Amino acid sequence: MPVPWLLLSLALGRSPMVLPLERRVGPQDATHCSPGLSCHLWDDDILCLPGDVMPALGPVLVPTHLQTELVLRCRKETNCDLCVRVAVHLAVHGHWEEPEDEKKFGGAADPGLEKPRNASLQAQVVLSFQAYPTARCVLLEVQVPAALMQFGQSVGSVVYDCFEAALGSEVQIWSYTQPRYEKKLNLTQQLPALPWLDVSADGDNARLVLNVSEEQHFSLFLYWKQVQGPPKPWWQKNLTGPQIITLNHTDLVPCLCIQVWPLEPDSFRTNICPFREDPRAHRNLWRTARLRLLTLQSWRLEALCPLPAEAALCWQAPGGDPCQPLVPPLSWENITVNKALEFPLLEGHPNLCVQVNSWEKLQLQECLWADSLGPLNDDVLLLETRGPQDNRSLCALEPSGCTSLPSKASTLWNDDLGALWACPMDKYTHKRWALVWLACLLFAAALSLFLLLRKDHAKGWLRLLKQDVRKGATPRGRAALLLYSADDSSFEHLVGALASALCQLPLRVAVDLWSRRELSAQGPVAWFHAQRRQTLQEGGMVVLLFSPGAVSLCSEWLQDGVSAPQWLQDGVSAPQWLQDGVSAPGAQGPHDAFRASLSCVLPDFLQGRASGRYVAACFDRLLRPDAVPALFRTVPVFSLPSQLPDFLGVLQRPSAPRPWRLRERAEQVSRALQPALESYFHPPGTPGRDAGWDLGRGTGLE
Repeated sequence: MPVPWLLLSLALGRSPMVLPLERRVGPQDATHCSPGLSCHLWDDDILCLPGDVMPALGPVLVPTHLQTELVLRCRKETNCDLCVRVAVHLAVHGHWEEPEDEKKFGGAADPGLEKPRNASLQAQVVLSFQAYPTARCVLLEVQVPAALMQFGQSVGSVVYDCFEAALGSEVQIWSYTQPRYEKKLNLTQQLPALPWLDVSADGDNARLVLNVSEEQHFSLFLYWKQVQGPPKPWWQKNLTGPQIITLNHTDLVPCLCIQVWPLEPDSFRTNICPFREDPRAHRNLWRTARLRLLTLQSWRLEALCPLPAEAALCWQAPGGDPCQPLVPPLSWENITVNKALEFPLLEGHPNLCVQVNSWEKLQLQECLWADSLGPLNDDVLLLETRGPQDNRSLCALEPSGCTSLPSKASTLWNDDLGALWACPMDKYTHKRWALVWLACLLFAAALSLFLLLRKDHAKGWLRLLKQDVRKGATPRGRAALLLYSADDSSFEHLVGALASALCQLPLRVAVDLWSRRELSAQGPVAWFHAQRRQTLQEGGMVVLLFSPGAVSLCSEWLQDGVSAPQWLQDGVSAPQWLQDGVSAPGAQGPHDAFRASLSCVLPDFLQGRASGRYVAACFDRLLRPDAVPALFRTVPVFSLPSQLPDFLGVLQRPSAPRPWRLRERAEQVSRALQPALESYFHPPGTPGRDAGWDLGRGTGLE
């Protein structure tokens, strides 16, 4: 639809009568070229199919440079559209191949086979335009006479008039030949925007100002622009009059664009993408990006915007050391956002992690297999290489190099050249340090012989040694049984992250996520009874992790949700199923250990045996501690991660570390939890749950 003259005047200059743009009259596209060249524009648009690059058999005409200019296409004196004129500069590349017989014998070739070197050179040049929501391709035929053919130099240009686009839009332009002999030329043209649509800073946030009249009805649409395919919609609303809209700084990403149009038939739409170069937007994009495991071998990088990235596997050993990239034997692979990718794995391992780099900087790292296979194992990674005569050698990958070692292990990855193996650390350590242990035994034997010669001194030394061993013995980590309600897969991911983080401390964590096979074989009631009995016998703690789903389940059992069941208030005995320790009628789900656990958790709380054996917890922003049923608030209730130091102190009693050490461990667990919390509360492809819109009307700009 033609743009009103007043709006064009506002966008292009102060005076509506003086515009610095050339005017073209008529709706038809046209083309013209440099003197000496001949050119022709095809009547209809063509399909945009660039094809693959082909080798040139002789000289060819190729585009070398694109140049754009804004013009006005006017149907009437004051009824014009903004238009993009494109000039394609051309050059001759390549040369005639010398005939084989002329090369070999030095004589003249057969005149019938000689190349037509005096003939003109022809080319079909394609121009491709893309400006949301339209895209088109046009074909220009160009012919260069032999007199102008100078190899490697420009022969002139061909000009296309013109591609219409809306105010404020961004036009992507490509040029190439059919067939294509070189890479596509690319150019971006940003059209001027209307002055009543402005984006400015509002502290850390962004402020969108729309200064229109009180009676103007228009629609505002925010979307994430994609390189290919339609945009991803985020938010749209019909508004009236001037508006000031505040965008939360955490929601700004490079591909976030704004589209505005009047609520009138066939109205034009103004598009701007103001955050493409904003450093905060690029940081937010990586902050919200997530790695997701799809199958054993496939995974994908989920992000709102396209971004350049490459990925490789790395091996994460326990203890907090940096993840060691497996490059070589594997290599960095270019990845595409939101597309399934694969690594040549035969078997998953909790220590295998994925690293994602962008511009040679590490942006993401996640151990995708840890949630389903449990915490990090104390294993070492071995590399098997095969020689030319199928000779095989095995070495251990370490930061200092690859140590030769024969071993047996389970294969993780293989190809024609070698394989990766995971080997238990005790086997690796035993083989590597066999000589060291032998030396230690010889030294101990010599020391014993020396002490036998001095009996009186030996008795006192042995007494002191016995005391030192008792004091210095490393205690086993305290057992912790984690119970929760599987509300959804995102919450299970969050629970798995918490369990993995607690395993990095002196804690031995049991959770049904890591025992699905045993849980299915034994049944949830039998599995939970066995785990609870073992945990409490070892002096451990049972952690009740409350969520909205867990509160709902407890409310069903307690009937009123906040007090003891009616049968206890009435002074009668407990139901037979509760006395027998079986699950309640209606319990279902092979993996619902939380529902089954209520059968023996309730008696402990009702009979006053829960103190010192149970602790309750919930996640910040998901559930308030006072929402936990009153019966379970008789034990400490902690909100995570804000109360992590107190929570870890209770779990590690009576050998809780000193306060400064406890704070360090709480920070370690909090850092491990942060990606899972971000993924739960800000899943990719949706606005943040805490992101707000501040819409305000006014008579003018504020």
